[in-house]
Amino acid sequence: MANPFSSPSNNRTTNMPTAPPGHAPRRSSYAAVVSGTTPTSDLFAFDGSRYLSSPDQRHLIDPRWGTPSHGGLPRHSRAYAELINTYGYDGEGDHFFVPSYLRGSAYIQTLETAYRAKVAAAREAALSRHSSQPGSLSTSASAANLSVAGKLAPSHRGMTFELIEKAAPVEAEGVQMLPSRWNANDKYAGLEVLRDGCEVAFTGGKTTEYEAYSIRADHAMPVQSGIYYFEVKIVSRKVEDSSIAIGFSTKDVPLSRPPGWEPNSWAYHGDDGHSYCCQSSGKSYGPTFTTDDVIGCGVNFHTESAFFTKNGNHLGTAFREVRGKLFPSVGMMKPGEHVWVNFGQSPFEFDIDSMILKEKKAIEEQVAATSTANLAPPLDETSLIQSLVLQYLAHDGYVETAKAFSDEVRSEKQALNIGNKEEVKGFEFHDDGDASQRQEIRNAILDGDVDSALQLTESHYPKVFEEDEDIYFRLQCRKFIEMIHRGAEIRSRATANQSNGQQHEYNAYDDMVNQDMELDHPHEQNGGFDKMDTDGGGGGGGASNGAVHDDYDRLLEETINFGKAISAEFTHDKRQSTQRALRDAFALMAYEDPATSPDVAHHLAPHKRVTLAEDLNSAILVSQGKNPSTALERLIKQTVVLAEDLAENGGPGSFVNVYDYMKPRPPSPSPF
Repeated sequence: MANPFSSPSNNRTTNMPTAPPGHAPRRSSYAAVVSGTTPTSDLFAFDGSRYLSSPDQRHLIDPRWGTPSHGGLPRHSRAYAELINTYGYDGEGDHFFVPSYLRGSAYIQTLETAYRAKVAAAREAALSRHSSQPGSLSTSASAANLSVAGKLAPSHRGMTFELIEKAAPVEAEGVQMLPSRWNANDKYAGLEVLRDGCEVAFTGGKTTEYEAYSIRADHAMPVQSGIYYFEVKIVSRKVEDSSIAIGFSTKDVPLSRPPGWEPNSWAYHGDDGHSYCCQSSGKSYGPTFTTDDVIGCGVNFHTESAFFTKNGNHLGTAFREVRGKLFPSVGMMKPGEHVWVNFGQSPFEFDIDSMILKEKKAIEEQVAATSTANLAPPLDETSLIQSLVLQYLAHDGYVETAKAFSDEVRSEKQALNIGNKEEVKGFEFHDDGDASQRQEIRNAILDGDVDSALQLTESHYPKVFEEDEDIYFRLQCRKFIEMIHRGAEIRSRATANQSNGQQHEYNAYDDMVNQDMELDHPHEQNGGFDKMDTDGGGGGGGASNGAVHDDYDRLLEETINFGKAISAEFTHDKRQSTQRALRDAFALMAYEDPATSPDVAHHLAPHKRVTLAEDLNSAILVSQGKNPSTALERLIKQTVVLAEDLAENGGPGSFVNVYDYMKPRPPSPSPF
């Protein structure tokens, strides 16, 4: 639509609130990563759940989009309501979804990390509030708490607090949320936001012929996405021409005029098909549009350009040198005009996914064309990979594997060294005994034998526990957890015997708990561990079942005494992480079979042993003045930070997710 005014007018300003800054994990600096001072868990926490590539498990799209929410969140977005509300972007935000073209991107990965950290912090706060109430588990896990303040009565099924695994600490630093709806607090008065916030209609009157009403989305387009795209469907009743403008603007642009007419606003107008770039005069761009047409708008932050589509057809580049914090926006001039916006909650008319894949492929080709010849020392790509693998195996104590790999590589290189009788050098592996000792300690932890790991560490590396009290505390907690786990397994065997028809009542747990832990709450009927029955006399399984009960009694007593000991040892450590770890460990005692209990089973998961074994290995290396992480890990961390630096302003890093290259590849099809 043409602007009849020759110069910008109507400097009306509004008091519409702007969105407060968001929250994001504070990433490590590039220098810190290169120097190796960044903790491994900061950027090298490879986790399959970080990928949003599986529609049935991680994608938040639901076919019900476009229907009224009736005041509630759709099933897939309800889990993210806490993220939206606690971040304070808007108190009535209903939707947090992932557009298909952003699925699996590093930007979405950042959003998900921030969400998990925010939820973990909220649950931690809720647990702390519960702990301060009478009868709850105190934050001080001293020996006295086991008998008095702990209140972990055998009636474990009545526990009212939820045990969760705390996520890594995340600091807030401005994560940009995705646009999800029209902002009812950032519009001109004559517009009405309808349904789930995705529709807006012109319902007001007009004071002048050329007056227009505009509205912006709740959040700006995230530059970290590289390309952002949305579509608007014209749902107005049939009119001779559409005076609707579709585009984007910064937050300071007046809403009493359509986007495109004012500085810092760009738009495609339906009445004349012109594109308007920050001024009242437009340029011929595309066809006009009206009822039932779907107009798409995309901004490529990498090239600083913008484009539009109509009914799935690309109309070409409309604007260049597009910069700023840009919000999706529409403007209307006629009563009855009505539009619906698709920010990615439904499939798009235009194949934006293919455009993104094309951009990614171009970036990948640039990366693949980069040579490693200028490295110091210079290595071809194959030799570099082999060196990284060998150093990784030696660093983590895989002695036999490292030796076999070294021999294989040297044999291969020697075979290719035709006509040269000199022995190939550079891939020798010599075990000085240290790697074998670390491997022995690692295997002990992986087998659940923490006692042996403690003894071996104290014997071979006595400085470790003096310099790193945290790893010592974690080993002690793990030992306690493994003792509880073994007790639960013994109990399971007794229960299996009971199911075979043995009928002797057994209450060793209750006797031991009431005697040694002095629980304040009386043991109620059906509370705590269920009674274990043994054969009262006779029967072929009686002796065996009695031996199981003896083992259980002995281990239970040892477990309780050890729990008291570590509680007393660390009672003066008031750090929240220490007290939380103690609470989590002691809480396992309240479960009949913690390995199958959803609330606490994660504490017994095998990967917990792996993490502890790797961290102890790193602590040993640090005590020897060596780097705690492998060259391969440092290389990956460095690459992640570099990609993030290149993505900050929508650069090529926006189209790269380093973790995509670490996913397991599907097996090759059999030729037979």
